[in-house]
Amino acid sequence: MFHAGAMLVAMATDTALGWPDRIHARIGHPVVWMGRLITALDARWNRGTEPQRRRAGVAALGVTVLAAALPAALVQTLLPGGLMGAVLTGLLAWPLVALRSMHEHVEAVADPLERGNLPEARRAVSMIVGRDPAQLDEAGVARAALESLAENSSDGIVAPLFWGLLFGLPGIAAYKAINTLDSMIGHRTPRHEAFGWASARTDDWVNLIPARLTGVLFALVSRSPRTALATMRRDARAHRSPNAGWPEAAMAGALGVRLSGPRNYGDRVSAEPWLNAGDPDPGAAELRLGLTLYRRGMGLLALLFLLVAAA
Repeated sequence: MFHAGAMLVAMATDTALGWPDRIHARIGHPVVWMGRLITALDARWNRGTEPQRRRAGVAALGVTVLAAALPAALVQTLLPGGLMGAVLTGLLAWPLVALRSMHEHVEAVADPLERGNLPEARRAVSMIVGRDPAQLDEAGVARAALESLAENSSDGIVAPLFWGLLFGLPGIAAYKAINTLDSMIGHRTPRHEAFGWASARTDDWVNLIPARLTGVLFALVSRSPRTALATMRRDARAHRSPNAGWPEAAMAGALGVRLSGPRNYGDRVSAEPWLNAGDPDPGAAELRLGLTLYRRGMGLLALLFLLVAAA
């Protein structure tokens, strides 16, 4: 109950304020702090044979998670109980939730796409996806933005709040450390295949429930929950990621469009299967509907937390 109230405070604060530029300019951001530690560990420990790199990667995972979770646990023990403690905990968890920034980044793609300004839409989508934006047409830009919206709703919002609900401030801090590790070193490249293996696998585990919960949230607030749930059950496991396919397939079914599919990363083509393959490509209108679905889904999540807090 206490943690649910704290996570509601974090959601409300981030929705209202985001992470203001003036605060970022003064102190940066907790994820940036984690990133600096990961960069230092990568530079110092990611060397030697493959078994040595794997062991070093496990150590880097442990050091980064402890560096995030232990101070959070200490701070939580010093906070008062009751309403005041929940408010303070929520304010401290606030920067680890990305409700407002997620909406703003995708809206920055939707606005120029609606005006027919494809170059500007490509520039905006390049801020949230890794594929080559120069090769994306209108449908490709809309697909990329919707996929990012679906996946990052899980990684950036539902998952941290889920672990914060279970374990409070240490839970949300530990999750963000794991997710940041995965985004920085959890890649199948020659440099990080071994060193980032433990981080990538751990990120898969901690997102198992949140990813599926995110898909269910999108389905429940859609115009056709049965269709969205059926699409999610049918197509989610075809995705290259054990988790991203769940919210993406639910989004595809909810909007009646196809997502994923082949995509270009520089000079490399990734032959990904389609999600909801029988439906048409999305456009600007579907991207705008996706933002509406996002707002409704996060509103339903807030309602669930409110019910837990009031139980």
